[in-house]
Amino acid sequence: MSKRFSLISLSVLVLFLFTTPLQALDLTTGLKSGKLELTSAGPLGFGPQGILFVGDTKAAQISAIDTGDAKGDPEAVTVNVKGLNEVIAGLLGTTGSDVLINDMAVNPASGNTYVSASSGRGPAAKPVLLRVSTSGKVTIVSLKNVKHATAKLPNPPAPGGTGRRNQRSQSITDLAYIDGRVIVAGLSNEEFASTLRAIPFPFQSVDGGAGVEIYHGAHGKFETRSPVRTFTTYNIDKQPHLLAAYTCTPLVKFPLSKLKAGSKVKGTTIAELGNRNRPLDMFVYTKNGKDYILMANSSRGVMKITTDNIADQEAITKRVESGKTAGQKYDTIERLKGIVQLDRLNSSHAVVLVESGGGSVDLSTVELP
Repeated sequence: MSKRFSLISLSVLVLFLFTTPLQALDLTTGLKSGKLELTSAGPLGFGPQGILFVGDTKAAQISAIDTGDAKGDPEAVTVNVKGLNEVIAGLLGTTGSDVLINDMAVNPASGNTYVSASSGRGPAAKPVLLRVSTSGKVTIVSLKNVKHATAKLPNPPAPGGTGRRNQRSQSITDLAYIDGRVIVAGLSNEEFASTLRAIPFPFQSVDGGAGVEIYHGAHGKFETRSPVRTFTTYNIDKQPHLLAAYTCTPLVKFPLSKLKAGSKVKGTTIAELGNRNRPLDMFVYTKNGKDYILMANSSRGVMKITTDNIADQEAITKRVESGKTAGQKYDTIERLKGIVQLDRLNSSHAVVLVESGGGSVDLSTVELP
């Protein structure tokens, strides 16, 4: 083969890679088959082609798993499972009170729901991943011989401690795939401990991420050590942004273009949603031609937050009185109670995890408000 032909072929290949939509490329080809060892199963998120991303906080790493689950019609799905924790306990040979459900994500390619959980409590807890089919059948996702890849975080907090002092458990607080990158929120061992990372996928290398600073309205000060609890992505002025929620409960926007290795990024606080509260999960959806943010909270119910004027919302830079709110407006959805996790299922419905009476955790489909 001539050198000239080789160069022409290389040029054609490069042109193909840069002009072919990412969805047309097989992202699973970079994954290797084998046994995947998880030390914990925490935040979940889906990429294209049924690729599931799992946050392993104990190991401080992200795993990408080819679920082989890339076909279906989410628009036709309705799924409800009463006592999901009890069903999981039956599969694991334990009791419902011994099962801790950590996160939930809907596969947008199929409409199946995936759940990360722990069997047991404390350091001895064993991680497990589960699939809830569109018919409601619950099965364990086998990791014995699965196509996967891992990305190790280079600067996580040291292991040890209990409760809030166990900062390693907050090395990964949320994650999401967007435009060829896995966005990861959590704590690092850096001076700006609150960190956002944009990890290219397929995984090659992982940098130290960007340290983030926000103004906390309820606390009346700038902070760099409080982790993002949950986030979603949204285009503002045609530019992708992160909308991140923190405990007590500031809502902050970050341009994704600012999340560069080693940078220090100051977010814009666009809402204070009330103190003594922890945001649990959130996503953006459209209804009647308008965009909203749906957020589940530990003590303030489910909020439907408007995106009206979000680009021009004045930054909150002064203390917000205890119990008061400021910035973006929201409504509390009274019919949605006890929700601890939620994810968009299709254009009109969401899947939610609901803590009901007697310690039961139910998986339900609800109409978007």
